[in-house]
Amino acid sequence: MSIVMQYVDRLHEILDKNADQRTTDWFMMSSPFPTLFICLSYVYGVKVLGPKLMENRKPFQLKNALIIYNLFQMVFSAWLFYEIGMSGWLTGDYSLRCQPVDYSDRPQVLRMVHACWWYYFSKFTEFMDTIFFVLRKKNDHVSTLHVIHHGCMPMSVWFGVKFTPGGHSTFFGLLNTFVHIVMYTYYLLAAMGPRLQPYLWWKKYLTVFQMIQFIAVMIHAFQLLFIDCNYPKAFVWWIGLHATMFFFLFNEFYQQSYQQRRKPVANGMKKDHQQNHQANGVTNGTNSNSSGRRDAADYYVKGDSLAASELNLRKSYTTTE
Repeated sequence: MSIVMQYVDRLHEILDKNADQRTTDWFMMSSPFPTLFICLSYVYGVKVLGPKLMENRKPFQLKNALIIYNLFQMVFSAWLFYEIGMSGWLTGDYSLRCQPVDYSDRPQVLRMVHACWWYYFSKFTEFMDTIFFVLRKKNDHVSTLHVIHHGCMPMSVWFGVKFTPGGHSTFFGLLNTFVHIVMYTYYLLAAMGPRLQPYLWWKKYLTVFQMIQFIAVMIHAFQLLFIDCNYPKAFVWWIGLHATMFFFLFNEFYQQSYQQRRKPVANGMKKDHQQNHQANGVTNGTNSNSSGRRDAADYYVKGDSLAASELNLRKSYTTTE
């Protein structure tokens, strides 16, 4: 045990030596282990403990909770977008081509540092996306990739707040918070009930929006490999490769979920199959979208709504017309 503690102490020494001293003593910033513990607990909770506890229970409806949660996330994302933007990106003080980290204590600089920490905190509130899936027994949405994505983000952002709270990489936070404004607006409207279904036709375009976001992040990050900029190359690779990986994953699910649906099915079998799933979007106690393929927007945008079954039913008819 003493040997392990020696390695832990040595790790802390290395981290503190290279850390931004402005954030070292902030909540959850002194050590990576609390964040790592929470992330691992989240993975265990949504993949093992939660489904086991819900196994013999009826799914919770949580309509009001979902409305409140999505409203909170929408407002929180809007505030983060405003703070990150007004700290540099939307004021003309930040350069899209090269923006080193400012380690001074100027008020506007510290505003960006605080915004980075709150962006890190927002990755914990997003855990509720998956927890709601578990409580509503939507376990098909709690895929390994979904959990890995949510489970690793707090740890990934922790390193940014620890070493580079500001500068070039915050462009990702600016885009991501804007995407989340749109995303949680959609799920807020969907949670309000079937009467808003006719206005939710743009679901699949959320996935396209996500892919555009990652293309922009890739270009913005990897340009620093070809120009001279006083910004750590390790974070350039980290952010750029992260965006690249998720772009291809988003694209794969978009192709599976939307492009393949356009293929015609002979003898009207597609319509007959859809008509057999009309009873509230449920057949034999399962969701009508139980073929093993979920919407890309459902999978990545993370906020399955109370009206999901009705939306899928409506989508089925519109694709056959």
